[in-house]
Amino acid sequence: MNITKSILSFLILIAFVFSTNAQNAENPWAISVGADLINIQGENVDSGLSFGAPALSLSRYIGAGLSVGVQYGLNNVKNNDEDLKYTSIDGIVKYNLTDGKIIPYLFAGYGITKFSPDGVEKEGIFPSADSGRTTLGGVGVNIPIGDKLNVNVSTSYRGTSETNDSFNHLQHIVGLSYNFGAGDKDKDGVSDKKDECPDIPGLKEFNGCPDTDGDGIPDNKDRCPEEAGSEELQGCPDSDGDGIADNDDACPNKSGTKEMNGCPDSDGDGVADNVDKCIDIAGEIDNEGCPWEDRDNDGVPDKDDNCPDEEGSIANNGCPDEPTDLLNFISSNKSIVLFSASSSKLDSNDKTALDELKILLETYPKASLKIAGHASSDGSSRYNQTLSDKRAASVKEYLVSKGINGDRLDAIGYGEDKPIGDNNTVKGRANSRRVNINRNAKMTVNK
Repeated sequence: MNITKSILSFLILIAFVFSTNAQNAENPWAISVGADLINIQGENVDSGLSFGAPALSLSRYIGAGLSVGVQYGLNNVKNNDEDLKYTSIDGIVKYNLTDGKIIPYLFAGYGITKFSPDGVEKEGIFPSADSGRTTLGGVGVNIPIGDKLNVNVSTSYRGTSETNDSFNHLQHIVGLSYNFGAGDKDKDGVSDKKDECPDIPGLKEFNGCPDTDGDGIPDNKDRCPEEAGSEELQGCPDSDGDGIADNDDACPNKSGTKEMNGCPDSDGDGVADNVDKCIDIAGEIDNEGCPWEDRDNDGVPDKDDNCPDEEGSIANNGCPDEPTDLLNFISSNKSIVLFSASSSKLDSNDKTALDELKILLETYPKASLKIAGHASSDGSSRYNQTLSDKRAASVKEYLVSKGINGDRLDAIGYGEDKPIGDNNTVKGRANSRRVNINRNAKMTVNK
């Protein structure tokens, strides 16, 4: 009894110390082979601890820590100097106390136990004369020594009400149990129920999934399973180190930004280099990163320029501004220079007016003028033609002397053919001796 108490105390201590795991849903079946030790209990009993074999069991895990199975045991015991052949077969219900590697458990069962005199054969496997119905309960522990192999130790008290031919007794079992039953299609040592990649051989540390590129990220969680990468990028490489995985990077070999899909923007125009047709010149997004063409360089792109070949202003849609001040001067009396008879000389009043005109021509450097010279009908028509030419020329020469380009000034004499007064009167003839400054029909204007 002291030995029995010691074993029980030891098993109970193990049950409370260890957190455990063995037969479970991953490996639902367990087969056990071992030896048993029988100690008969009761009055008028003189029996020691008998060692025998085999002790066999087969059980199936059904869930929630519970298993059901059968147990069979053989032994030879001695009671009061009588040798008895011991046989037992029981149905067992087992409950795992914890769910870890080392598993302590409680169990109970019901079966038949036979104590038959050695050498005496009776009809039947369990003849009623030697057999008794048995109720049992006990505690045990499975201690792993391999992936599916365990050392199994248990002790139980087995009681019977049929005391004439059977005995209450303790049964201690020490053996090896093997857990099996879970499928493993890919033969990687991880059961299909636990294997996250059941069709592909993998590694236990990755729940049965492989790590093809060896980057420490299993293939089922690796966006780039054949290229080593970082955990931050879900297993993908980043060749240019810009924080964007190569498979998401439009420019995997050039450091860029997320806004540009991993590409740089060398000219800072908001168009990534990989689609920018003018990488080194800032341009427009709508023009593939290139500036719009502006043939006349007036700041208005040709697509918006109403006068693409003539420099203009933004306010006038790329066309030259109208030279309002110059037109007002030409339409006023200031544009008419009157001369004395037979004279082509300018007086101080004429020069003052022409100085004002010179400023306007500088303001509108694209403007060109037609200077028309006239004469009255005094004298011959040839003389008057020459005189009108001189008058027009004197106005042009004065403006040129003030810095106006002569190519902008078209001086022409009309003789006496275009009078503005009656040549039969003194006043009419005086008015005709003049120079009219007119806008050239081909004039272009720009500030």
